[in-house]
Amino acid sequence: MAEYEACIMGIRAAIERKIKILEVYGDSTFVIYQLKGEWETRDLKLIRYRRLVLELIEEFDNITFCYLPREENQMTDALATLASMIKVNKLEGMERIQMSIYETLTHCYSIEEEENDNHPWYQDILQYVKNHECPDQAIENDKRTLRRLAIEYILDGEILYKRRKKQVVLRCVDAVEAKEILEEVHEAQ
Repeated sequence: MAEYEACIMGIRAAIERKIKILEVYGDSTFVIYQLKGEWETRDLKLIRYRRLVLELIEEFDNITFCYLPREENQMTDALATLASMIKVNKLEGMERIQMSIYETLTHCYSIEEEENDNHPWYQDILQYVKNHECPDQAIENDKRTLRRLAIEYILDGEILYKRRKKQVVLRCVDAVEAKEILEEVHEAQ
């Protein structure tokens, strides 16, 4: 049901912005293939959700539903991490998440911000993996999130790597190294 609820929230946000052509990407084969009409919906609760989505999509000139495997869906990971950092009081209404589209790519912003504070983006993860220490100002929710994130990282000497599926490891780099790598790649083209 949560997959349908997320889909409905996204579609409603698109309707509010008067978007007429929409591609919906989801990592739930269950929901995407039901909405495409390729799989049957039998559960009464899900039938109601599907019916609501079908009513909402009438607002669009063109809408397509595309399955995106979970490992390729970085936005879902980012939103799940964000959701795990927020305490919600179920008695109060939840505020909407404000989303903006920036002209400059996100990695450019993070590199510039990192240069200003002299700490690599992975500083907290590195300290946790190294010493099992959380930052002093971290609240309990932040500590839980850091512990969850740190599971995917390994330390080799002073170099931090992120473990991916199929035994792939990615080296974590700071702003200076990232700029050097980007410049090197662009010069090679």
